Amino acid sequence: MSTRIAFLKGHGTENDFVIVPDPENALELPPAAVAALCDRRAGIGGDGLLHVVRSAAHPDARHLASEAEWFMDYRNGDGSVAEMCGNGVRVFAHYLQRAGHAGEGDLAVATRGGVKSVHIDKEGDITVGMGKALLPEGDVTVSVADHSWPARNVNMGNPHAVAFVDDLAQAGNLFSAPPFTPATAYPDGVNVEFVVDRGPRHVAMRVHERGVGETRSCGTGACAVAVAAARRDGLDPAVTGSPVTYAVDLPGGRLVITERADGEIEMTGPAAIVAEGEIDADWLAGLETVNP
Repeated sequence: MSTRIAFLKGHGTENDFVIVPDPENALELPPAAVAALCDRRAGIGGDGLLHVVRSAAHPDARHLASEAEWFMDYRNGDGSVAEMCGNGVRVFAHYLQRAGHAGEGDLAVATRGGVKSVHIDKEGDITVGMGKALLPEGDVTVSVADHSWPARNVNMGNPHAVAFVDDLAQAGNLFSAPPFTPATAYPDGVNVEFVVDRGPRHVAMRVHERGVGETRSCGTGACAVAVAAARRDGLDPAVTGSPVTYAVDLPGGRLVITERADGEIEMTGPAAIVAEGEIDADWLAGLETVNP
């Protein structure tokens, strides 16, 4: 291993990521190392880490190599593995374009949530095919302090609980995960979205992402919110035969979410690379001694 490891820093509507290109999956990135890299004081800082690997080189994605050359091995900021990250896919695609691995037009990206279809337009916005939402049955309640709200259970490859509130301030600081019931609804934890209306087919949200805390943006969360808002508003494209689009404002910017008549959901928004540099491999290796 060389003494330096390349990295980049990027964000999608201010959901920020450490990007580690590693095409042949040669790096060991245990949870402690990922958490250290994402630490905003002692590391580079980010809501998560995008490990850029060829699908054929990673055991979790080899079965997808015939469909997508590149695998987004996504990790949460605490080092835990996650199925998918919508903003992360946009930043991942933007990196591939910057590195010369992709151009304008269509691209397939493998994730633990399946292969995602991506379109990079000439203006720079990136649209990601997020798949179909699953709407598990059963009542769910989320709470903050003395307030409780019914929540819509939406699965976008990862679990979400969407609560409509009167004021986004009611969500509190979102440092810790809002309690939910029943516990059996989300055995592996959940992303919790708090939502207010801003106008016709226009909402705003805050989110607690499991393993991270409050983030400036969450792509799968914005999709879950758009689906929950559409159902609340009596709109189901599978029934009407017409797509429905919601503008979703997050603290870090706006995402545009469209649910098509076939149930497929598309998310459109920006992505940016803001810096690149090198990680000291000796520092990274030393973390294994400090955090065995």
